[in-house]
Amino acid sequence: MFTGIVEELGEVVALTPHAGAARLAVRGKVVTGDAKHGDSISVNGVCLTVVDVDADVFTADVIKETLDRTSLGVLAPGDRVNLERAVRADQRLGGHIVQGHVDGTGVIVSREPAEHWDVVRFTLPAGLNRYVAEKGSIAVDGISLTVVAVDDEGFSVGLIPTTLALTTLGHKKPGDPVNLEVDVVAKYVEKLVTR
Repeated sequence: MFTGIVEELGEVVALTPHAGAARLAVRGKVVTGDAKHGDSISVNGVCLTVVDVDADVFTADVIKETLDRTSLGVLAPGDRVNLERAVRADQRLGGHIVQGHVDGTGVIVSREPAEHWDVVRFTLPAGLNRYVAEKGSIAVDGISLTVVAVDDEGFSVGLIPTTLALTTLGHKKPGDPVNLEVDVVAKYVEKLVTR
């Protein structure tokens, strides 16, 4: 489990295809500081299992299902990625409960810069809008964000200077893909109510 509070911007070292899957190598000094084989690290909101750690680079295997459902397959060496280690039980939950299980991908539609923040609009895959509520939580590339507005085609969020400076959303532009994870609580409530 993660909180959606990005610990650092990492850098893709390599994405090597392997028979319908891939091995991803990422540089990140903070997340590799105590990482070991089997640990979970969120990469742009995707929970990956550490296979190996060499100095400040960790590697993880990415299966076809993950490549099909996320934007990880379009990463290239040098790309920046949001990194977060799994939360420990004794830590504050600063964002919201984020599993690292991406529900779909969206695309940045527009950015409206203001003096102290940006309002960014994203597309929303069909069927996910029922889980997204105004003033509710959503993870975009693993970043815990509050929804400003939502409709059938998409949603918007407000990005504060810290988010703009410390995450990939400060660098992405209209047309760029993002990984989306809706609030897990909404999915469980729907399941319980429809039984």
